[in-house]
Amino acid sequence: MIDTALNLSDLSGDENIILNLLIEQLNQRSRRNGLRSAHYDGKRAVKQVGSVIPPQYENLALALGWAAKGVDGLARRCNIDRMVWTGGDLDSLGMPELEDSNFLFSELAQGRTDSLIHGVSYLITTRGNTADDEPASLVHSKTALDATGEWNTRRRALDNLLSITSREDNQITGFVLYLDNLTISADKIDGKWAVERSSHTFHVPVDPLVYRPRTSKRMGRSRITRPVMSHVNSALRALMRLEAHMDIYAIPKFILLGADESIFKNADGSMKTSWQVVMGRAFGIPDDDEAAQPRADVKQFSAESPEPHIADLNVLAKLMARETDLPDTDFALSDMANPTSDASYTASRENLIAEAEGSMDDWSVATRRTVTRALAMQNGLSAVPKEWRSIAPKWRSPIYLSRAAAADAGSKQLSVVPWLAETEVGLELLGLDEQQIQRALAEKKRMAGRAVLAALKPQANAVVV
Repeated sequence: MIDTALNLSDLSGDENIILNLLIEQLNQRSRRNGLRSAHYDGKRAVKQVGSVIPPQYENLALALGWAAKGVDGLARRCNIDRMVWTGGDLDSLGMPELEDSNFLFSELAQGRTDSLIHGVSYLITTRGNTADDEPASLVHSKTALDATGEWNTRRRALDNLLSITSREDNQITGFVLYLDNLTISADKIDGKWAVERSSHTFHVPVDPLVYRPRTSKRMGRSRITRPVMSHVNSALRALMRLEAHMDIYAIPKFILLGADESIFKNADGSMKTSWQVVMGRAFGIPDDDEAAQPRADVKQFSAESPEPHIADLNVLAKLMARETDLPDTDFALSDMANPTSDASYTASRENLIAEAEGSMDDWSVATRRTVTRALAMQNGLSAVPKEWRSIAPKWRSPIYLSRAAAADAGSKQLSVVPWLAETEVGLELLGLDEQQIQRALAEKKRMAGRAVLAALKPQANAVVV
C-alpha cells in the first residue's frame, strides 16, 4: 500500500494525473494481490480456533503448500519449447542472442506463474544500454504487485503502464511510466526526483499475460480463488487441531483416587513440570490408614484417535483438488488410488490438460508480441515488420507421455505420410527434443557430405590415371 500521491514538477499536469490514477489503481488491488502472494508463499497466518485450543498454538507457524501446488501444477504443464517462424530463419534475426542474454524462456515462465497467482502479469520490452554492457534488447516480467495499467478494449492494448522499481517505508522512490511512444523513468535521490525521458516508436512496449480473461474481467482472474483460500485456511485450522490433539489428547488419561498432590512435588517441595508428570512412568504413593480411602487407586482412559482430524484433512484435500483441476493424489493423505495405465493417468488429469491448453492459447499472443518487439529493438528497427507476424511460440504438449508411447504414436502418423520422417516435424512426432533433432539433422548432413566425397573419389582417381 502506497501512502501518498505524487506530484513531480518535471512531469506535465496530464502525466501527473495518469501517474496518480495508476497509483490509486495499484493501491485498490494491493491487499487482495498481497493476500494471494501470502497464500502462494505459505506465509498466510491461521486464525485462532475458538477457545478450546490453547492460544500458544497460534504461534506454531503452521504452513501448507496447497495454494502453491495449485498454481505450479498448472504452470509446469505450460512450457515453451522454442519460438518458430514458418518460412523464416529466426537465427538470422538473432533469436539465440535474445534467448541467452535475457534468459528469455525463464523470464517468460516467471511471468506465467505470476499471471496464475494474480490473474495478470506484464511483459515489458525496452532497449538496453549497450554502453553498460546490457543486451541490445531487454525483456522483463513484472507482477501485479508492482505494475498496473489501463487496458484499451478497442485496440486490445495498454494505453499506459506504471512500473514501481523501488520503495521505502511504503513510499515510492523509483518508477517507470510507459506512455504512448514515451518512457519516463524517475528515481528519488537525496530527497529529490531525477527524471529521464526516452522517446521511441513502439507505442506502449508492454503486453499483459492474462489468465482466464472474460468480458467483465479483462485482466483475468487468479488461480488462487476464494474457494482455494478458504480450503487452505480450513486445512490449517485442522492441522492446528491435530497438533493440539497430539499434545493433549493422545496421551492416556489417568484419574488418581486416594492420593494428595505431594507425589507431584520435587524433593525441595516445588511442583514438578507438566512434562515431568506426563512422562513419569512410576510414582511411589504411600498408604494412608487414616484416610477414607487408605490405598490410592488409578483409573485409566484410552487416548483419543486422531482419525477425525485426518478425515477432515482428506475432505479438504479433495475439495482443493476439484477446485484446481488436479488429481486427488496431489493433495490427499490417504484414501486415494494411483492410476496404473497411460489411459487412466491421462483421464485423471483431463481437466488440468484442458486448462493448460486454454491458458497457453491466452498467453500466446502476448508472448508473440513481446518476442517480435524485442527482436525489432535488437535489430535496430523502428517497428515490427509485418512478415514477422507468423513468429509464434511452440508450446510443449501438456500431456506427459512416455518416450515409447510418443514414438509409437509418431510412427503411426509417419506411416501415413512417409516424407515427414525427413523433416523436423517428423522427428518431433517421434518424441525427440529440440537438441536431439538438431543433432540428428547435423549428423545427417555430415553423412550426406561423406557420401558425396566417397562418390567423387573414384572419379578423381580415374582422371589421374
